[in-house]
Amino acid sequence: QVQLVESGGGLVQAGGSLRLSCAASGSIFSIDAMGWYRQAPGKQREFIAAITSGGSTNYADSVKGRFTISRGNAKNTMYVQMNSLKPEDTAVYYCNADVDSRLGIRAYWGQGTQVTVSS
Repeated sequence: QVQLVESGGGLVQAGGSLRLSCAASGSIFSIDAMGWYRQAPGKQREFIAAITSGGSTNYADSVKGRFTISRGNAKNTMYVQMNSLKPEDTAVYYCNADVDSRLGIRAYWGQGTQVTVSS
């Protein structure tokens, strides 16, 4: 069974920084793309950033220039460095990964980590 676990969320003042982590575990053969999404209260889940196994990255316009996504050396970990945070960045942040395991290639989600930015 594959699990994704996020960590690093918390409360920060506007203009501050946070670094979120995502770790994938289980019977994993390989992981292709990984990404971050967020969902604010009353809103739909939205794409934030993604990174392929080769290191190619893609960002939502709302975070471009402020957030940086990266993969760990073990390739089963992913990070997002969030700088210049704004109150509108407040949301639950979710990790997503396309995982190849004995169950085949599937998309998995973490349980989410809360990020709150105070003004």
